[in-house]
Amino acid sequence: MTDPHTEFPIAIIGAGFAGIGTAIQLSKAGIHSFTIFERAGEIGGTWRDNTYPGAACDVPSHAYSLSFEQNPGWTHRFSPSEEIQNHLLGVVEKWQLRSHLRLGTAIIAARFDEKQGNWTLTTDKGDRFTARVVVSAVGGLVDPALPDIKGLPSFGGELFHTARWNHAYELPGKRVGVIGTGASAVQVVPSIAQQVAQLAVFQRTPAWVVPKRDKRYSERARRLYARFPALLHASRFLQYLTSEFWGPMIFLDAPRLSAIGERLSMAHLRAQVKDPLLREKLTPQFQFGCKRILVSDEYWASFERENVELVTEPIEEIVPEGIRTADGRLHELDALVLATGFALGLASAPFPITGRGGRKLDEVWRDGAVAYKGMTVSGFPNWFILMGPNTGPGHTSVLVYTEAQIAHVLGAIQKLRRGGYKWVDVRQPVQDRYNAGIQGRMKHMVWSTGCNSWYLSKDGSNHALYPGFAAEYVLRARHFDPADYELAPR
Repeated sequence: MTDPHTEFPIAIIGAGFAGIGTAIQLSKAGIHSFTIFERAGEIGGTWRDNTYPGAACDVPSHAYSLSFEQNPGWTHRFSPSEEIQNHLLGVVEKWQLRSHLRLGTAIIAARFDEKQGNWTLTTDKGDRFTARVVVSAVGGLVDPALPDIKGLPSFGGELFHTARWNHAYELPGKRVGVIGTGASAVQVVPSIAQQVAQLAVFQRTPAWVVPKRDKRYSERARRLYARFPALLHASRFLQYLTSEFWGPMIFLDAPRLSAIGERLSMAHLRAQVKDPLLREKLTPQFQFGCKRILVSDEYWASFERENVELVTEPIEEIVPEGIRTADGRLHELDALVLATGFALGLASAPFPITGRGGRKLDEVWRDGAVAYKGMTVSGFPNWFILMGPNTGPGHTSVLVYTEAQIAHVLGAIQKLRRGGYKWVDVRQPVQDRYNAGIQGRMKHMVWSTGCNSWYLSKDGSNHALYPGFAAEYVLRARHFDPADYELAPR
């Protein structure tokens, strides 16, 4: 296939925050030979897909923003998903990225030509695209995870996942069940509780919930942020510092620190739920931070409503009429909402990726996904992963990490272009030392204390989160050091 961007062609896979952010920084550096491949029909990633009632970011808006593309117009401290998506759409138009987009185009295979120093990408349409550099910004939380529950396909009512919400279905007057009590559920449950006739929330494990303390930004505040960008940057930095302050209480296996968060959460629970038996069912039995901390001012209070029931009996099976629990009770339902999260895309490659010497990424990752600083894998030159293994935050904005990775990628691209190199490939000993250090620190983190979470692989190892402060990761990751890489001359 012929492509208009032929001078040092760069492929960006994915058009969420990471992909769009990479495109902006390339443009600012005067590099315009990039193409953004997006399998969906529009940009946005998470914020395009998650449109369920109550969907919003659980990180403050000013922190959940690209520092080089701040938005003074956020209406709330925690922005709703539609507002975030509209912001991204506006950014695409501002930077004139539409001409670089190939929407509705999925990459299904990639192969590296060591002699030419190029990647060949194959699309779902059978077309092929040649790139000198590939930036994989596909994201880890994109494909909905369906629960492995007996009889799920047999349900006779309306069934959908929160990330595939059916807005055409009328909720008022319906008997609705929600499976899951994670980050999506704490937003959707209070949002639909006041609409439906009956709501049954099926809980396997309760979660720690802390107050959200959302607020609306006045028009005057937004005008000030627009007129004085320094105020907006200061707000972002303050929110970031606050999250870093809370970090050790969330990610360290330090019961005395965890107890601070637990006391805050329990006080919140007592304020929202008066029934002591209900409070007991909603109280986690694992250490604060071991699973994702949830943020809500309304979730726990929803269970005080007469039409809302918390079901803690295990689900035995799903039948056409509803859900049968282990106590033999049949919960009759008109609709079933799966708030069951996403299939974490770190256990395997997103599609077949073949590097130097015919190495396949799936085979390299058979014992767990690893990458140098979460971005590069030895044997796969000029292939950069954004938000790859062990780069997820447990306590702050993911975009702090993403920006550091974009800076690293830009440094590598500039080195390739200016030095006339064919490719850069991280040295295996460098990658091994880095990842041994990361996994060595995991034993000091709360995620290893025994609770079951999506952070962990089947063998109990953690290849999802970074074990430390965001500031440390940024300092380690943002600079591209050629000494860490094998550089092949042309």
